[in-house]
Amino acid sequence: MVVEIESPPPELEWIKLSDDLSKMAKPETMLDKMKRKTKENPFVPIGCVATAAALSYGLWAFRQGRPKMSQRMMRLRVAAQGFTIIAFVIGLGLSATNVAKS
Repeated sequence: MVVEIESPPPELEWIKLSDDLSKMAKPETMLDKMKRKTKENPFVPIGCVATAAALSYGLWAFRQGRPKMSQRMMRLRVAAQGFTIIAFVIGLGLSATNVAKS
């Protein structure tokens, strides 16, 4: 005697596929993604922190009535933003070449 296993109706196959995929892959949390991205391109977070620090200190100096220091910090902020963008573009280029090699 041969026992036939019934397959799910075609309209419900996506549910089985979804269950199979959820068992195979663990979802990546935001913290895990941030760690992975930082390992891939460590200069972007450094540039972001430098930008935020220069902006914060520049605004604080402006509020304290120190326009010369505030102006210096705003120029440093622009330089840090430029560094961040350049690091981002270089990281994209490197990751694109790594994908092309694989």
